[in-house]
Amino acid sequence: MKRGLYRGIGFVAIALALCLPARAGYLLTEISPESAKCIDCHKKETPSVYQQWGDSKHYRGNIACYECHKAEPDDPDAFEHEGALIAVIVSPKDCARCHEREVEEFAASHHSKAGRILGSLDNVLAEVVEGNKDFITPMFPMGLSAAAVNGCWQCHGTVIKVQSDGKLDAATWPNTGIGRINPDGSEGSCTACHSRHTFSAAQARNPENCGKCHMGPDHPQIEIYNESKHGIAFRANMDKMDLDGAKWVVGEDYSAAPTCATCHMSATKKQAVTHDVGMRISWNNRPPVSVRPETADAKMGLPGKDVPWQTRRANMQDVCVSCHNKNFVDNFYVQYDGLLDLYHEKFAKPGLELMALAKPLMKPVPFGNKIDWVWFEIWHHEGRRARHGVSMMGPDITHWHGTYEVAKHWYSKFIPELEELIEKGRASGDAQKAAAADALETKLEEVLNSGNHKWFLNKLDPEERAARKKRQEEFQKRYK
Repeated sequence: MKRGLYRGIGFVAIALALCLPARAGYLLTEISPESAKCIDCHKKETPSVYQQWGDSKHYRGNIACYECHKAEPDDPDAFEHEGALIAVIVSPKDCARCHEREVEEFAASHHSKAGRILGSLDNVLAEVVEGNKDFITPMFPMGLSAAAVNGCWQCHGTVIKVQSDGKLDAATWPNTGIGRINPDGSEGSCTACHSRHTFSAAQARNPENCGKCHMGPDHPQIEIYNESKHGIAFRANMDKMDLDGAKWVVGEDYSAAPTCATCHMSATKKQAVTHDVGMRISWNNRPPVSVRPETADAKMGLPGKDVPWQTRRANMQDVCVSCHNKNFVDNFYVQYDGLLDLYHEKFAKPGLELMALAKPLMKPVPFGNKIDWVWFEIWHHEGRRARHGVSMMGPDITHWHGTYEVAKHWYSKFIPELEELIEKGRASGDAQKAAAADALETKLEEVLNSGNHKWFLNKLDPEERAARKKRQEEFQKRYK
């Protein structure tokens, strides 16, 4: 009876296996003949690639060269190589043959849409202000900017162009930008995080993996993480992190520190792994004024438009409570929201209003006016640093590299530039510019006389002035 039962279970297992084409790669019992041929050559021609693959889980599952690189006849980048039809680029569509759920989640994320930065204000800088059109390739005979190719595109991705001879155009390849637009129409690059050919889980979980792109003056997440208590704990306890563990559930398999992956992607006791990194953030801090993530998702037509920020915040808080108590977590978010409120109400919102009123008085060329640069850096660099800094508990970047820089350039550069525009507009002899100057001055006076800025006009409330003087005297007495 038992023998018959076990035989029946075996038949069911085989039948289920045959019905799972999306996971078929996991079921290979031996290296395919096509891949065996690749291996014979590449272990001599590219021994490092062969060794990297040999260290991978793909190797242990008999997933090899052909299973990932095989192409269909109608693929734009397909070519025949040693009797097999292959493509150089392994796109998310290819990875989905085995990793269907992961690719579906990734495709719904902002990461996969990063290539859509092309044409943005940032690209005006790289293509026009910083660059020229002297970089010429077969697919770009009119030329393009080497600054964009080697900068923006390498993180955000670009449209991969296939030449008439079947080769990938040098302006667009090599490229592992996370929002790369592939010849098969898919968006994204799995190798942006899972570097070939080991596809190491430990590497993908390491904060430095994210630091390739999430660094620098406008979004210094890796610098913030390194400064934070989380980053300090990680570096002190790397040997306790089980980074290569198969399961890797925070609070079960490790507890010494969180990494970027821990908070934004990896499993908790209640949540599965997700490849949509937006499902645990409650603010999108990219624009001049932060928006809720569902608003940003709606603009891009992503399914996340139906997931409210409260749900996403609860998802992140579920990660936090692996190490912190509820009061700690709740109070952190009060502090975070408070800093954003300060930045929005004191600088971002009035700044946008003032810039809109200043437009008629400016040269109509992006970055053709000094105030363009000043305002861009206030929100795009300094304002983002402040917001990202507080979101990841990096106090020095929140303050000295964030709100301090915002305030310094607001009062020492932005306001003087507005005043100069008003003066020039009035002296221009142009009635329309004079009217625009009057409107800008009225708004500027309103802003500067508000509670947030009246100190600048020496109009601090007498009670607050007296209280600050008393505190200053106490400080001097204490340390005299």
